[in-house]
Amino acid sequence: MRRTFLTRLRINGSYYVLGALLLLLGAPLYQWLWLLPQGYGEALAAASRGQLSLYVLWLHSHLWAFALYRLLQIAAFALTLSLPFTLFRIIVAQEVLGRDEEQGSGEPLAGSTALPEEQGTTDGDQAATDGEAKPLPQTAEELLAVPWRGKGFAIIAAWSGMLGLLLLILGNLASTVYQVGVARGFTAGTTLMPSFALVVGACTLVANTAGGLLLALATLLFGVVITRSGLQLWPPLWVALGYVAILLALFLIGSAVQVALAPASGQAFLTTPAFLLFALWALWLGLILVRLRPESTP
Repeated sequence: MRRTFLTRLRINGSYYVLGALLLLLGAPLYQWLWLLPQGYGEALAAASRGQLSLYVLWLHSHLWAFALYRLLQIAAFALTLSLPFTLFRIIVAQEVLGRDEEQGSGEPLAGSTALPEEQGTTDGDQAATDGEAKPLPQTAEELLAVPWRGKGFAIIAAWSGMLGLLLLILGNLASTVYQVGVARGFTAGTTLMPSFALVVGACTLVANTAGGLLLALATLLFGVVITRSGLQLWPPLWVALGYVAILLALFLIGSAVQVALAPASGQAFLTTPAFLLFALWALWLGLILVRLRPESTP
């Protein structure tokens, strides 16, 4: 049986809530309660001063603790991987059903916490007679098949957002695997290869600069698409979500630029606030989706 559009939204929303909580609470608490007491802060400070040997020596003694911390972050981004296309489908549905509401034939998707459930029909039931109104699309595939003049910006946002999250995941994963591989055989008398800083910096540029910029483009376009229609089409909660998306884009751009100027440091001053704001934004969206309920029918 095909999943209804509503069911997919609610399941995806639960993923985004879990991913946001990992990024907002799980990874920071693990860092503060476990890594920092073991000297992780001093190791990062040494790396920022160019003393990479001290940093790798700390990694050698805390391989699994460091790997688990990075895996928490990677899992958080992986759980939100479908978010850009989910938001794209919502925007398409809202535009399509919003037009139908203006014509008196439907209810907007985001205007309430209810959605129409998909009804099981036969081929004979689906055939509309001449003069009858066409049934509203109910599944994600049917919604995407409906022509929509504003789809251009939203589809760019969806693809750039997914590619940005993929680069964040792959860049952090590659950096983690490389650092753990180097640190496993590193001792106090070992000479660190100069390529270590180059490889780690390249992974950082892929994740935080390229991935961050693509994610910034996605949130900016999503925010613009939602806020340009404003309260005429979206409820206040969604309009506020759109404005926060634009603010998030500014933070992500600032973080990406700062990391590009100093990739060896791994992150910049705006990196942590930018990703914490992303976590809050994803949590907000996830809670909205989880709370969606099917429309009651008489």
